[in-house]
Amino acid sequence: KHVRRVAEYSRIMAEQMGLGEDKAKIIRLASTMHDIGKLLIPAEILEKPARLTDEEFAIIKKHPGYGGDLLKNVEGEVMGLAKTVALEHHERPDGRGYPEGLKLDELSLEGQIVAVADVYDALTSKRSYKLAWDEKDAYNEILKGRGTQFNPEFVDAFEKAYSEINKVRQELQE
Repeated sequence: KHVRRVAEYSRIMAEQMGLGEDKAKIIRLASTMHDIGKLLIPAEILEKPARLTDEEFAIIKKHPGYGGDLLKNVEGEVMGLAKTVALEHHERPDGRGYPEGLKLDELSLEGQIVAVADVYDALTSKRSYKLAWDEKDAYNEILKGRGTQFNPEFVDAFEKAYSEINKVRQELQE
């Protein structure tokens, strides 16, 4: 359900930012491919029930690039955007993201929206290696990333749309 939640959070944020219903739907669809590169990450790393080693984390960090490679020959607006989102969803405006270390002026609007949605969902979801965070703690963590991990404009959209985002989170719980 991670993919569905990220897609809906992304749509909600896009609408909150005034991008319009059509653009929000395209972002929602494109976001469903954000983690496609994980298909090329070994399951024993993805599902490891303990903290990853530095070497394992370096392998995980390759999934955005793998996603870009898998989608390199796609055509059409949605799939082209899916490639961008797959490549950029772990980039940060401060340049400390991966895989390329892109900075704010190099990042797409769509990749930045999905980045916020993905982190919020990752924090509030139970994973093989961690328990789910409390929704308020996760909300505050997103706000704390304003200007470093996330573009302030997208954190503002998240904050304004939070009640709707949280409703979706509750409806699509595991």
